[in-house]
Amino acid sequence: MNAATSIRTRLDYFDHVAPEPGSYRSRQCHWWDFPDLLTWPQVRVPVRVVRSLETYTVRRQLDKQDDLQQSDWIWVTTLSLTQFPVDRIVHLGHQRWDIENYGFNELANEWHSDHIFKHDPGAIECFLLVAFLAYNIFHVFLARNVKPCVRQGKTQIFWARLIAAKLYSEVAPAGMSP
Repeated sequence: MNAATSIRTRLDYFDHVAPEPGSYRSRQCHWWDFPDLLTWPQVRVPVRVVRSLETYTVRRQLDKQDDLQQSDWIWVTTLSLTQFPVDRIVHLGHQRWDIENYGFNELANEWHSDHIFKHDPGAIECFLLVAFLAYNIFHVFLARNVKPCVRQGKTQIFWARLIAAKLYSEVAPAGMSP
C-alpha cells in the first residue's frame, strides 16, 4: 500500500467527522482537518492532513449548460493549526497547482523553455536558471513598475514585444540600414 492509499484509507476512517464549511474562490467547500497523524515511519514528526471537497459549476461550450463538478483535494503538511488555519492551507495548496498550471505552462509555451539545446548537466542548469530569472524579472517588472491602469487591457505578449522593440531599437537605431 503506497502513502496516498494509506492516507485515503485513514480519511475514510474519519468520515464520521463532520466537515467544516468553507469556500475557495467561487467554490463551496467541505473541509476536514486531521492533525497529529503518524503516517510513514520515514517521517519522524506528526503530519497534518487537510481535505477539501469542492463543488463548482462549469459552463459547457457545446450546449452552454452548467455542469456541476466536484473535486477532492488532499494536502499533507507539518504546519500546525496555530500557524495556518484550514482555509490558508487550502489556499496554499491551490497556489502550488497555480504555479504548476500557469507558471510552468507559460515557461514552456511562451518562453520556449521546454527544449534544452545542450545536454550537459551544467548547461541545463544554467539555461533553466536564466529562464526562471528572466521570467521572474519580467513578471515583477509588470507587477511593480507598470501601474494597473496602464496594464489594463494589454496582454503580457504586448509588454514582451514592447520591451523587445525597445531593446532592438538601442542595438539597431531606426536610421541605420539593415
